[in-house]
Amino acid sequence: MGLALYTIFPRRGLILSNRWRLMAAVDRNTRQKRAIESVLRNHANPLSPGEILDFALKEVPSLGIATVYRSLKSLAKDGQVVSVEIPGEPPRYERADKGHHHHFLCRTCGEVFDLKTCLDGIKKMAPPKFLVEDHEIILYGTCATCGPKKTKPARPRASHSH
Repeated sequence: MGLALYTIFPRRGLILSNRWRLMAAVDRNTRQKRAIESVLRNHANPLSPGEILDFALKEVPSLGIATVYRSLKSLAKDGQVVSVEIPGEPPRYERADKGHHHHFLCRTCGEVFDLKTCLDGIKKMAPPKFLVEDHEIILYGTCATCGPKKTKPARPRASHSH
């Protein structure tokens, strides 16, 4: 017979095997990581760790920000997630399988949007004999949601002459 190790929780009247505790911890971590992966898969735009937490809490209410950071680090190490770095902004994260693209930062709401196209001939902008290895373009402005709302023009008032 093998030696069984147990943890005793006298306040709760529980005696749990360490094997059960390990299995429960692994299951919890797997559920948490799956929830984070699901959030990234279901959102087109890069998200901050706080935004990821907010969305993932709907699936795993016990999730904490430290777990989000650990999971993002692990997913980045595995090549599944990349960090989107925008000067003056906290890093955001998105799936690594999206291919080359650029971003738009709304200065009003702070949301970052993916841009689907890239400028043709951008490598030609470098001085002669320079080798362009990579590039990153970030557009700044106001998104459609935050931008000026289109309203009907006011009808001209009829002038009254006396």
